[in-house]
Formats: sequence, structure tokens, C-alpha cells
Amino acid sequence: MKVFLYNIFLLLFRASVHVAALFKPKAKKWIQGRKGIFEQLEKAVSPGQKIIWMHCASLGEFEQGRPVLEKLKLHYPEYRILLTFFSPSGYEVRKNYDGADWVFYLPMDGSARSKRFLQIVQPSLVIFVKYEFWYYYLKKIKYGNIPLLLISAYFKKKPSLLNPYNRLKWKMLSRFDHLFVQTEGSKKIADALGLSEITSISGDTRFDRVKEIADKFEPIPGIESFTANKKTIVAGSTWPDDDEVLGNTYTQLQKRDIKIIIAPHELSERVFDDIERRFPGAIRYSQLNNVASDANCLVIDNIGMLSRLYRYADITYVGGGLTRNGVHNVLEAAVYFKVVLFGPYYSDYSEAVDLVKTGGGISFSDEKRDGKKLAAIISELMDNEPDYKQRCSAAGNFVRSSTGATGKIISFIQEKRLLTN
Repeated sequence: MKVFLYNIFLLLFRASVHVAALFKPKAKKWIQGRKGIFEQLEKAVSPGQKIIWMHCASLGEFEQGRPVLEKLKLHYPEYRILLTFFSPSGYEVRKNYDGADWVFYLPMDGSARSKRFLQIVQPSLVIFVKYEFWYYYLKKIKYGNIPLLLISAYFKKKPSLLNPYNRLKWKMLSRFDHLFVQTEGSKKIADALGLSEITSISGDTRFDRVKEIADKFEPIPGIESFTANKKTIVAGSTWPDDDEVLGNTYTQLQKRDIKIIIAPHELSERVFDDIERRFPGAIRYSQLNNVASDANCLVIDNIGMLSRLYRYADITYVGGGLTRNGVHNVLEAAVYFKVVLFGPYYSDYSEAVDLVKTGGGISFSDEKRDGKKLAAIISELMDNEPDYKQRCSAAGNFVRSSTGATGKIISFIQEKRLLTN
């Protein structure tokens, strides 16, 4: 019965994506990216190659898997790396990632499709990142005696096994050879599900990733000249709700003569136009060398520099937390010893919860989107230097004391000889 319902879900999901593709570019890319996928795989992958396959749902999961993938490439250079994505938002950004030998969409789950995929790839090790469990893929990997790991897993609450989907999810989790979870709470949930023998706490690999980026920091051309030694707010991964609040906040802070840099989550002319409307006189990064340098708002209109951009901030803001979709990656900002501000929807993200507990993160609510609360917080931070410095120190120390997940995973692979013939 559980598998029957899962098959119904797969059919409905495919049908809904095809309908959505008529209106939404993302859904259209999801379909187009999978056309001829098996023929492409057969052309790319030669029989007999030793392959490590890592699957990520989207871009955020890739950033969690990336440190492990790159360490595996370093320790096992004789293996080729296959990276797959489920979502276009991951694939389209990282399809040219040079840390993998191949980057593909993952074919939709199903008995025949998963069997054909594994017959072509024949991986020596399979790693899924955080979540997104596909029944037939996991079943055939398990029956094929291929080592299967789940890394950076995060379980929010114990699922009721009376629910058919939860029972199926438990079945899928039991097929992993090992579950590396982020938190003690996740470990307790795994224990309650009878998975204690295959579960251990590793932490979140993103801590390793952001520390590595910070330690190898490379300056971004033009940013230091733009900030001109003025107090600067860097707002990353913002959505329209965030931009609205930031615009109203900035209006109330104009007397302070501060600069603001905004890196929106989605890059489009509509988004850029909206930000420029809220911040009269704003310039885009692509225009930075061609216009006057007295602008107070800079809009980042490219991908790839946000993780370094936070270095230039006095105060950072991470978007997404004003809606139930949830806050984006707060670690990218905190690693530079910067206090991090974000909206009220962060409880599902353990790193944001812990950052608030340490004092390095500050959450606020703003249902009216008038920016008054955020302006008050920023003013207090700027006026109270001891508190500001303490919070910045707490943010950086929190990140740097939480690294090491990648090493634990690599050590497990080595100790269990998962990649040794």
C-alpha cells in the first residue's frame, strides 16, 4: 500500500510539473533538462570507470556536499565524480562546476529508470545530501550492495509511523549504510526510529565550507572603493519582502550616511528594477566602474560573490526569514565575525537557532514591512560598540568552533574501506 501511494505521488508530480511548465520557466527547465538524459549518460560514462556519485536536491544541499566531494577527489584521484541535481536552481548554477567530472539532472524516480541509471553509472559509492529520498533509487542501491551514505541530515521531529508516507520514509532511511546527522536532536529522532546503529553526529559540513572560503578570501574588485570606509550593511539572498523592509529601514537611517549592498536571491530585470525603485540612485555592480562613486546602494547583479561579499560589512542581513520559506545561509556572514540579522522564520534551521542563542544572530519580526524594528536594531548596534563587538565575536566563534563534519565523514569512508577494492 505504501509503495502504491508513492507511485501515485510520482505520477501526480510529473503531471503537475508538465502543467506548470506552461507558465513557469523553472518547471520547463526541469523537463527539458531530463530529455535524452540516459543517452547523454551513456555517451559520457564509459564502462569500467570507478565512480563516486553524489546527489543534491538543489544549490543549498550542494554547498553542504561540496566539502566532502572535494576531499574525496583529493584523497581518491583515481575515482571520477558524478554530481546530480533534482532542481533546476541547483543544476543551472552548478552545471559547469569543475570539481565534478559530470553534472546531470537526476532522472525521475521509478523502477525502470533507477535500474537503467545504476546500470550505466555503476557507482562504487553513493552519497545523498541532507534529504530528498527516492524509494526506487535507494532500493536498487541497497540490493546492489553499493555503499550508501546520507550526510548533513537534519530531522526536525519524530514522524508518526501511523502515517503511510512516514513509514515509507523510515524504510528508505533504513537502507542507508550510515546517516551522518547535524544535531543531537536529529540523533535522538533516528534512535527513536530504530536507526541508532547506523547513525552518528557529524555536524553540518557547511561550517567547513564557509571557513574554507573565509580563510582563502580573495578581494572583490571595486567593493572597497564603493564602501569608502563608511558603515556598510550587506544584505544577501534577499526576496521582495526583504527588499521592501530594507528600503523602509534605509529611509529611516539616512542621517547616518551608511552604505548598503544588496545581493538578491533571484537575478532578473524585474528584481533589479524593484530594488532601484526602493533605493533611488542605486547602481549595479556591472556598472560600478562606469558611474559616479557617490551612490549609497549597490545591487549585485551576478552570481558567485556573496560568500566573500559579507567580509565588507559592518552589519549583515540574510534574506528569506520574513516568510515561511525560511532564512537562507547565515553561516556565510557569521564566519567573518559579523553580527547577522534576519526575519522570524528560522526555527527549522539549527544553525540560525544556535547563532541567536550565542548572541551572534538577531531575529526580528515586521508584519507591516515598515522597517522600524530593523532600523532600531541597526541603530542600537551602531551606538553600542561593546555590545556590537561582543555579538560579532560570538558569531565568528560559533562558526569556527563548529567545524569538522567533513573530516568525520572522510574518516568513516577510509576506516570502513568503502572505496578500497
